[in-house]
Amino acid sequence: MPASPPVPPISPWWTPSVHADRRPALLARNRIELAVRRYLSEQDFLMVDPPGLQRSPGNETHLHAFATTAIGNDGLGETLYLHTSPEFSMKKLLAAGERRIASLGHVWRNRERSALHHPEFTMLEWYRAGESYDAVIADCVALLRLAAETIGVPMLRFRGRECDPFAEPERLGVVEAFSRYAGVELFATMNAGGETDADALAAEMRRVGLDVPREYTWSYLFSRVLVEKVEPKLGLGRVTVLDRYPAAEAALARRTADDRRLAERFELYACGVELANGFGELTDAPEQRRRFAAEMDEKQRLYGETYPLDEELLAALPLMDETSGVALGFDRLVMLAVGARRIEDVLWVPVVGGDR
Repeated sequence: MPASPPVPPISPWWTPSVHADRRPALLARNRIELAVRRYLSEQDFLMVDPPGLQRSPGNETHLHAFATTAIGNDGLGETLYLHTSPEFSMKKLLAAGERRIASLGHVWRNRERSALHHPEFTMLEWYRAGESYDAVIADCVALLRLAAETIGVPMLRFRGRECDPFAEPERLGVVEAFSRYAGVELFATMNAGGETDADALAAEMRRVGLDVPREYTWSYLFSRVLVEKVEPKLGLGRVTVLDRYPAAEAALARRTADDRRLAERFELYACGVELANGFGELTDAPEQRRRFAAEMDEKQRLYGETYPLDEELLAALPLMDETSGVALGFDRLVMLAVGARRIEDVLWVPVVGGDR
């Protein structure tokens, strides 16, 4: 039997014919960016430009940074990181007295590459000092509608799923979402102070027929249920605001006023895709230090690495007013607006390499 002919390689993005196919989506990206900047200006946001290089790239367990060495005039080296978010720099600006600020720029996350992930991507992040996080939720919804209006599409689309950005959004608590879509009762796995019980969550999962690995933490099990059972059901037909996260999964958010088990954290979903992650920001420095330290202890346990805490940020937090903020994946927004199947389809120049 003759051997099958070799499969020809996919032409690179810079091939003229491939670029011609990609160009309409890239031009749409530019139009959406201009519209977003105009919206922010009309809302009295000041555009800021935080540096990518930081002493601390962020202190969340599962976010991985790119490291480099900065050589001083004395020839000595210092480890710096490309930030995973401009958050720490922007909060220092809020402490300095700024009220409404926004950034649209590149961020870097290692160990992330898929149809929805890219190691270097564009993040839109903004903060409203003295305003509730309902205000930034309203911004998110307005921006989804603006993207669709700008390029003249009635729906957001991703791989056969559709979402009407002009419909009234669904606002759904995480606890209710777990019960509705996975049959898991999260409150049965937390005490009144928000402390979590991994074995109780494992028992809940087994009760509804979900597999549980031999070794686990509460956070790991929470993430598995969220990703496998809940997220695919969100943002179908209309936008979902997944709200009131367990405090254990909201290291940068203040707790809700009515229930210490929960925190002022939300995520925005369309077509089963997470587009934004926002908070009523925590400004209690000792509590923030404790949470960062716990996150880094878990990072060391899981990955054998840790990042330094940003001492300037911890010193700045008490100077901040009560603030709400959110980060939105700009590339993903464009991707859903133009109906692209993968994030690289809406990047002018993808990072070398590909999905693995």
